[in-house]
Amino acid sequence: MNLRSIWILYVRELRSALRERTIVVNSILMPIFLYPVMLWVLFSGFNLVQGLSEGVTSRVIFTTPAPAGHGELLDSIRAREGMSIVGWENLANAREVSESGALEGVPLFGEGEALARLREGNADVVVTFFEPPPEGQALPGNFRVRLRYDRAEGRSVQARDRVEAVVEVYRNLWMVRQAGTLGIDPEARFQFALSSENVSSSQDLGAMVLAQLISFFLVIMVALGCFVPAVDTTAGERERSTWETLMTVAASRASMVTAKYLYVATLGIAAGALNVVALFISIGAVIRPLLEDAGESITFSIPLKAIPIMMAGAASLAFFFAAAMMILASFARSFKDGQAMVQPVYWLIFLPFILGGQTDRNLTPAIASIPVANVSMMIRDAVTGVFIWPLIAQTLIVTLATVLLCLVAARYVLRFEDFLLGSFDGSFWRFVRDRMSAGKNGTAY
Repeated sequence: MNLRSIWILYVRELRSALRERTIVVNSILMPIFLYPVMLWVLFSGFNLVQGLSEGVTSRVIFTTPAPAGHGELLDSIRAREGMSIVGWENLANAREVSESGALEGVPLFGEGEALARLREGNADVVVTFFEPPPEGQALPGNFRVRLRYDRAEGRSVQARDRVEAVVEVYRNLWMVRQAGTLGIDPEARFQFALSSENVSSSQDLGAMVLAQLISFFLVIMVALGCFVPAVDTTAGERERSTWETLMTVAASRASMVTAKYLYVATLGIAAGALNVVALFISIGAVIRPLLEDAGESITFSIPLKAIPIMMAGAASLAFFFAAAMMILASFARSFKDGQAMVQPVYWLIFLPFILGGQTDRNLTPAIASIPVANVSMMIRDAVTGVFIWPLIAQTLIVTLATVLLCLVAARYVLRFEDFLLGSFDGSFWRFVRDRMSAGKNGTAY
């Protein structure tokens, strides 16, 4: 190979790419604008759905009257915003009001009718009051509540949650009053109280969010950045009938292939880097206001030690995707066929999603041996400040070994003239099968 020839061909490929609209959009513009826009649309849609959900009125149906002395619970349910009692409008002249002003009567339905209304969608939750178990009857006025709902319906689940929240608040207040009636002082009343404290900082929360997004999206964008250039510089050359012309230049076949390979890998690395920058800038503008509205503070920052790990991971992914996609796309006669032939490489993108979804799992020797997934997990750990150096080294070695295997396969394919001249009609897998069969039969190519 001649380094000067490789450089000249490499620069030529880059210049051609910058004049190709499809490559510019997929490898440069999409990494910059896709995720800011996607995150904005995603969280805007989430807020819209949440707002619509909050505006739904939950229809509550009762099968038993409220326990004696607990009419205030019915007041609380009826007064809760977004809740209504089924049949209440027909009971306007039959309300029973106690001396305290609490509602003691509600419209009651039989068990069969109540469940039928629930199944038909005419009610969202069925409320039934019970006597407490024997051990709970020592407390006067104690009672149990059973809520029946349709788990397959979102509004029914929401109605269950709303009624549960009202009952829980009422129960706590009632228990406080009962404790005061029994003469239990506040210190004794709360000696078994449960408290919780979040020990993670705003930086820890931000690192967790960034790690989840970057480790997955970086793999996607590097693959997408390699996808169009890999197909265009192989199958696209054949479709435009420029492959044969390129073969006549004063450069070796190895130099031409090396220049193309470095060009595809460069665009893959660029796509990954642009994606990380765009994601880092946009995530603060989109997610931070949402979490701050929910009472959570969050700070986004990437540890300096994580940047070299991310760069090494992106580069290794780009070299792997470039090699794998170019090998498969080289057998296509058109750009469309090339797109179909490289689809198996995209199956590997789902490995990080399957293996790396748990925030409490770090890189292990087993995961470090799985291509693509190991790099994604390595980057996620680095963003959160976890650096397991032996496993990082194992990850990079496994990835580079996979790249080396792809290059060996490419070198093997380049030996055959029918592949170089485009006379072979078939996929990579058919090519390998035919050559292996020919080798067994003693046939030489």
